[in-house]
Amino acid sequence: MDKIENGRVENTGVCSTPTANGGEDVYSCKGSDASSADHLVIMVHGILGSASDWKFAAEQFVRMLPDKVFVHCSEKNMAALTLDGVDVMGERLSEEVLDVIKRKPDMRKISFVAHSVGGLVARYTIGRLYRPPSKGNPEYSSSNSSAEESKATIAGLEPVNFITFATPHLGSRGNKQVPFLFGVPAFEKAAGLFIHWIFRRTGRHLFLTDHVDGKPPLLKRLVEDDGDCHFMSALQAFKRRVAYSNVGYDHIVGWRTSSIRRHNELPKWEDSINEKYPHIVYEERCKACDGEQCDSVLVEDDGLDEIEGEMVTGLSRVSWEKVDVSFHSSRMRFAAHSVIQVKYHYMHTEGADVIRHMIDHFLL
Repeated sequence: MDKIENGRVENTGVCSTPTANGGEDVYSCKGSDASSADHLVIMVHGILGSASDWKFAAEQFVRMLPDKVFVHCSEKNMAALTLDGVDVMGERLSEEVLDVIKRKPDMRKISFVAHSVGGLVARYTIGRLYRPPSKGNPEYSSSNSSAEESKATIAGLEPVNFITFATPHLGSRGNKQVPFLFGVPAFEKAAGLFIHWIFRRTGRHLFLTDHVDGKPPLLKRLVEDDGDCHFMSALQAFKRRVAYSNVGYDHIVGWRTSSIRRHNELPKWEDSINEKYPHIVYEERCKACDGEQCDSVLVEDDGLDEIEGEMVTGLSRVSWEKVDVSFHSSRMRFAAHSVIQVKYHYMHTEGADVIRHMIDHFLL
């Protein structure tokens, strides 16, 4: 049972405290563990979500790595605020991250874990907070040594893990990118025309209809450095990038867009025989390709439009670990989009092995 004292909630050694910006800090209740933790983990929810969406995973992080991590579940973009657009949400999240670092000046490393649209928001945020290698960044003061300050940072901290769960990295307008539209071209085309009526600017960003002042769509700009937003340099600065994807039954985000693959790159998978991770059905380590390698890839399937192909190419310039997940035999398989992050533990507990997989492979 949770114990509540002075606004702090304690649950079997894991404490959580609401913050002034509406987020939630999750950390070890043991003072010595909490004081030695120097790795900040920012967890970002998806559309119409809240900080509580990551409650289970955040608590598991602290239980398994009590003296290593300090977790902050973001809530600056909760509920309807997630409809304001990826860029607006990214600016808000940037402010929230800086606020956490200001409160926790002993943090030395930073990682992001994001679900669904939150992964795009996190990609925008790191581009805003990226600082190239230099001797000292006066805007962001931390306890980093001079050697560490000579490397690229995210808000003055060493970037380590960038992890997404069911994130539409390639947007949602391509064929079968939004499975509940059944892959019917007429439905998909209509969705692109009317989606902004429901999901406002975020819908325009997801369906790549946000052509402003002659600029490419925002998601296209996210695969390059754009002005003072170093989106790809920031992504490359992380020691590892991981994309967890549902191979099926995710009716919100398709397998191809969440795993950053072309049609002909989708692997054949089989039921897992790993008792520890029964829902992990395929793992792949993709090396970064250089410019000529990326540009020489032949695309034979006609379901990939030009801009989607450019985004795959751009994101392939950095290495990725791709982890494919299947809940096809689970009783909650039709809620795979939420099960993969264990949004509600009492309903989505079958996704706990995926969270365990993430933490077991988390680079400290």
